[in-house]
Amino acid sequence: MEITAYFQDVVKQDAQKLKNYFAKDAKVLWHNTNECFTAEEFIRANCEYPGSWDGEIEILTPMQDGWILAARVWEKDLAQNGKEASFHVVSFVHMQGEKISRIDEYWGDDGKAPQWRLDKKIGTPIR
Repeated sequence: MEITAYFQDVVKQDAQKLKNYFAKDAKVLWHNTNECFTAEEFIRANCEYPGSWDGEIEILTPMQDGWILAARVWEKDLAQNGKEASFHVVSFVHMQGEKISRIDEYWGDDGKAPQWRLDKKIGTPIR
């Protein structure tokens, strides 16, 4: 399986292509919101998520049974509601042969550092 193609199909919200990546009994766990999805439920949640999205993989590391993927995902129409929507995700993608058997995902909203750290003048921007 081509993990970068999978990621692009996720951000494109391409339900037809996504169906081909998963094993029959695959699970996707979103730990931040305490949700466990079947592959079908995950595809629905991903593809029905409001907006139009894009993203890029920032780190891709192989593990014994799959991949660790860290990526940035952002809304294509940044002007919607006058707010920019941007997130980072870390995914532990476990494989069973050429199919995904389990994904453990951790999502975080992008934003500026909290004021208390800015006031202390600690840290510097990454980019």
